[in-house]
Amino acid sequence: MLRPSDRAPGLLLGGGVELPSTVKIGGNVVIHEGTVIGGEACVQDNAVIGKPVVLGERSTASRAALSPARIGAGATVCAGAVVVAGATVQAGAIVGDQAHVRERCTIGDSSVVGRGSAVDNDVRIGARVKIQTGCYVTAYSTIEDDVFVAPSVTLTNDGTLGRHRPEHELRGATLKRACRVGAAAVLLPGVAIGEEAVVAAGAVVTGDVPARAVVMGVPARAIREVGEEDLLERFL
Repeated sequence: MLRPSDRAPGLLLGGGVELPSTVKIGGNVVIHEGTVIGGEACVQDNAVIGKPVVLGERSTASRAALSPARIGAGATVCAGAVVVAGATVQAGAIVGDQAHVRERCTIGDSSVVGRGSAVDNDVRIGARVKIQTGCYVTAYSTIEDDVFVAPSVTLTNDGTLGRHRPEHELRGATLKRACRVGAAAVLLPGVAIGEEAVVAAGAVVTGDVPARAVVMGVPARAIREVGEEDLLERFL
């Protein structure tokens, strides 16, 4: 049950919430039962943390009991963002304004989920990842460390467009370390983008992209290789 708290204006807390005195809390925040928040974290106005999951009767997502949401030390959940029960936002990460992070997701250390982006259930995001405004990271995707995802990128996981039996396996994308995906690109179910590869803006990726390949077009095709001078190590 949620109860008002005098810790911040309009704050509602569930039972058993771990909320150190060093956490900064905005107005009208809701923190559900059992949520664990690390020291020096920041929860901005109208954010909701630990929200119970709601699944449609035809949803194939797991209905197993969820652990409490966890927000790491120094992380920020921005205004109007929602972090569902069972999600983990690790130390120093940022969940942007009005973003949505679903159950059994992990947002890695110092990663950023941009404004209005949606991270679906059972997604693994590594450290120092940048996901910009208005992206959709579909369920069962994996994004490794140091990946860059530009605005309005869409990852998909269902090649049947919803016409499948319950046993059908949904397959998200895999984005390997330090790859980069340009604005409004679309990744079809199950594709893997190789380490240090580049997907150009507006591309539709229908198959795996090799490491360090640069692909563009509809469907995306390789046009060259990422040069040594453009590898991540040159910018560290």
